[in-house]
Amino acid sequence: MKRSLPLLLGALVLGAAWAGPLPALAGKSFAAHMLMHMAVVAVASPLLALGLRRQLPGLTPTGPMLASLLDLVVVWAWHMPVLHEWARGGGGAMALEQASFLVVGLLLWISALAPPAENPGGSALAGSAALFFTSMHMTLLGVLLALAPLPLFHAGHGMPPFDLSPATDREIGGILMLGIGGTVYLVGGLVLVAGILRLPDRRR
Repeated sequence: MKRSLPLLLGALVLGAAWAGPLPALAGKSFAAHMLMHMAVVAVASPLLALGLRRQLPGLTPTGPMLASLLDLVVVWAWHMPVLHEWARGGGGAMALEQASFLVVGLLLWISALAPPAENPGGSALAGSAALFFTSMHMTLLGVLLALAPLPLFHAGHGMPPFDLSPATDREIGGILMLGIGGTVYLVGGLVLVAGILRLPDRRR
């Protein structure tokens, strides 16, 4: 049961994000859309990746830094105004966006958490570097979204029941990205570094 618990928790988070009220709210609120995004990549993805690593210990889809670069391309592309507005319209566009977030999130976390048995320290170091890099670009995008002087998207009136201006709604969305996304990836990288420091010195 303990081995499958992360998978169960990840699936529950994913279900809450996609089958709950957030998809409907996302068409009106940038903050709601960002909360759904963070639930997928920063909560569900690491839980699912941890569960998959326990069930399939040999699973290593790609190198951590390559996965991090793919994550950067996908995340920043979907926050370009044209693509973001398309996804906010719902339907197949939102499904494609959310699926791509989940795929790159899983690729990154599975790769970062998959050290080869013959070189655990080196692989963990690459994984931590990838998570640190992802934390940096998540934080940067969050700051840009929160502090942008001009409207970037055709925002609604904020997440009900709050009557927020479009600018405030966008600022809250940016803060959610840098606060949740930036923090989770940073903590993940620090955990991997701590694991490296605990490795026995094989020269002794």
